[in-house]
Amino acid sequence: MKSTSFTFTSFLVGLFLLSLPFTHQASAEDYPIGDAAAGAKVFKKCKSCHIVGAGAKNRVGPHLNNIIGRQVGSVDGFKYSKGLMAFAADNPVWTETLLDAYLLNPRKVIKGGRMAFAGLRKETDRHNVIAYLKEASAE
Repeated sequence: MKSTSFTFTSFLVGLFLLSLPFTHQASAEDYPIGDAAAGAKVFKKCKSCHIVGAGAKNRVGPHLNNIIGRQVGSVDGFKYSKGLMAFAADNPVWTETLLDAYLLNPRKVIKGGRMAFAGLRKETDRHNVIAYLKEASAE
């Protein structure tokens, strides 16, 4: 009787573990896939303040390596504005959707932030820049 109980329990645990990846995928953010090569061209607008890729360092703005999934306001050695740190309290992690909204209109999303850039109005430009940031972070 004990071996049957153990086998049934193992079976239930196995089913639970198998369901985890599917549960995670269902709750994962659905974000359009952009064109990283096109995003590299759009990112030229950002290069005076931000760097991404191997050896990236902070400039006027923080480096953008691994920004997707990174805690907001967490790059070592960069002094963030009070506005961004207040924003981080309610938005702890940069997601693709959050970054998209920020790139559309930085001053509207983060009140009191220091980013002077007006934003990227074209949705495809934002998708492409985010694709580029993900690809360049892996270099």
